[in-house]
Amino acid sequence: MTRIAYLDFLKPTLLFSLLALTTLLRAAPAPAAETETLTVAGGCFWCVESDFESVPGVIGAVSGFTGGTSANPSYSQVTKGGTGHYEAVQITFDPSRVSRETLLNMFFRSVDPTDAGGQFCDRGDSYRTAIFVSNTGEKALAEQAKSNAQNALGQKIVTPILQEGAFYPAEAYHQDYYKGTKLVFTRFGPKRQASAYKAYRKACGRDARVKQLWGSEAPFVGP
Repeated sequence: MTRIAYLDFLKPTLLFSLLALTTLLRAAPAPAAETETLTVAGGCFWCVESDFESVPGVIGAVSGFTGGTSANPSYSQVTKGGTGHYEAVQITFDPSRVSRETLLNMFFRSVDPTDAGGQFCDRGDSYRTAIFVSNTGEKALAEQAKSNAQNALGQKIVTPILQEGAFYPAEAYHQDYYKGTKLVFTRFGPKRQASAYKAYRKACGRDARVKQLWGSEAPFVGP
């Protein structure tokens, strides 16, 4: 085979190989995006879950308990007291879309971080605010966000920054309660979960107090 004939044969062969390789690359699954978690306590975990699942870049949020000594506690045990746990939410997010710093700043402006006895109408240790961190880098970011919030608010912030420990998801009926359709009986009468949640949130005064504290900086409160 002459050199010219060989090159004429090689060109379509290479082209076919390149096309085949391109097809394989397109068909291959994209690498999974790296995700991170942020665990915070902000009073009623239904409300914190509802707020943060609306943030672009947040993949999901789970209501649960952390910060205490009892393993796998129930909701009634935690709210009764004695377990040491906070009602908390574990937020999973894509750091390429939303940063930890942004979420921390939003958290402080979605609660009353000046209240050491609970949040809004929910009183007691399990309803206090807190941020949970797993390393020095996360601690530094949390401390900076706390300092920024205190400077912006002009009041002492009592939200502690605590070492992250075991996180226990709450019972299934607490997850996504804010958008549930199950009929429940409340002090407002029988309502679907989503309606019951809205009635509770308004009656508890959460948004009113957050708006009073943070004004236009409150990320989840309308004008």
